[in-house]
Amino acid sequence: MASIETPIEDWEPFGAPLFQDASVRKLSKVGVVDIGSNSVRLVVFDGAARSPAYFYNEKVMCGLGAGMPETGRLNPEGKKRAFSALARFKALADGMQLFSMSIFATAAMREAEDGPEFCETVQRETGLSVHVIDGEEEARLSAQGVLLGWPGSFGLVCDIGGSSMELAEIHDGTVGRRITSPLGPLKFKDMSGGKKAREKYIRKEMQKLADHMGVQRDRLFLVGGSWRAIARIDMERRNYPLHVLHEYRMDSDAVEATARFIEEADLEELRTACGISPSRMALVPYATEVLTRLVRSFEPLDIAISSYGIREGMLYEQMPDDLRARDPLIEACRFAESKDARLPGFGKRLYRFVEPLFPDLPMARLRLVRAACLLHDVSWRAHPDYRAEVCFDYATRANLGGLKHWERIYLGLALLHRYRNKQTGSRFEALYDLVDARSTAEAEVLGKAMRLGAMLWTKDGKDARPRLSWDLTERVLTLHLSKTAQDLYGEVTEARFKSLATALDAAEYRVAID
Repeated sequence: MASIETPIEDWEPFGAPLFQDASVRKLSKVGVVDIGSNSVRLVVFDGAARSPAYFYNEKVMCGLGAGMPETGRLNPEGKKRAFSALARFKALADGMQLFSMSIFATAAMREAEDGPEFCETVQRETGLSVHVIDGEEEARLSAQGVLLGWPGSFGLVCDIGGSSMELAEIHDGTVGRRITSPLGPLKFKDMSGGKKAREKYIRKEMQKLADHMGVQRDRLFLVGGSWRAIARIDMERRNYPLHVLHEYRMDSDAVEATARFIEEADLEELRTACGISPSRMALVPYATEVLTRLVRSFEPLDIAISSYGIREGMLYEQMPDDLRARDPLIEACRFAESKDARLPGFGKRLYRFVEPLFPDLPMARLRLVRAACLLHDVSWRAHPDYRAEVCFDYATRANLGGLKHWERIYLGLALLHRYRNKQTGSRFEALYDLVDARSTAEAEVLGKAMRLGAMLWTKDGKDARPRLSWDLTERVLTLHLSKTAQDLYGEVTEARFKSLATALDAAEYRVAID
């Protein structure tokens, strides 16, 4: 499919799309195998290198670390299941012709006395080399995974596995102090002394972590399956409408309330309602005790759930610095446009068309406008009656990094209005309350401006392209058309222009032939 060529300088302030460069594209189809205390997982990343898609994702709950505190050895049944999973992953990798595949193991493998023997068996039987990483390296990679989704963030990253829990601080795109601890929930399943003994042990270990990490009053990023399960339960408790765990926000009061909710609930009923696996649910009460003490000890400003962790950190490790610095949202949207839009490159032209309507928006908002313009046409293959819903689903459910939940709804509303005038009567109305009234109105204006601009395809030079001007003082909206483009202003175009003017509460709207 042909694309619209644009000079490099016209990409400002977002920069040219780096995924078009061959040195960046080599990151496509990168495989990562994570051998943890609970699970063995293969993830294959593909797509835009800065915000990769999950080409393949498979997890086997092996329980390698089950019973290890008593025996000091890997669980025998877990070893069989893990070996079978690794053999399958090797066959899959060969079939996919992966560019590379990294295999690493964490706490269970590094603590078990038969860990080296198991790694040797895997190497001998499958040819796969397993790299056992220490706790500080695990903390660093998990923190890098968070940076993949939140470049430049400040805060404390906490990654919980089955047998260990790691902390790392991040600031200015770098990883600072880090430490590991034996606070994985598998450690508590068979601990004698009950809840009082666990509380004493957790408090003691948490004090060691606090002494090492110092004061941490920024955001707390939670990484790991047990944290995600608790967040999903918090959503159930709150009746939260958007079931997207990445960037889900909690605070200390929510953690305390959810801890009580779990303690008082029928765990099997709760597990079923939240779609949590039995093996994961068995660890949730112990993980909740750890989280409660963690939040009390560090008193974070707020809490964010991260679906990105150690596997994404391995990918981040391979990225050049100029790629790391890019906005993951914009790069992902660019990639989607290049792959799925009817006219790749038009999204940037559309951005220039709608930009005059938002003269005072800060960069944090302009990136959402830019993202919407890049995504405005990626669902064109859907049936016309359902394009608005497909667009909304894409914005709210897709793997798009660097998006708060309200920003997902904002994007969804803008794209919904790209294909329909009214937002009422859709199945998404329960989500609208996540966005304030000002943002809702702004998203409607954006969507209707894109709906108009999408009708104005021309082959004119840059100076002759259709453009908008918006006199905020007089509230006059003007559509400027060149003489060669004036025939584009038909009945449907006029109706869309009027709809945009109504959304802006314009006193007057007019067409100027330049």
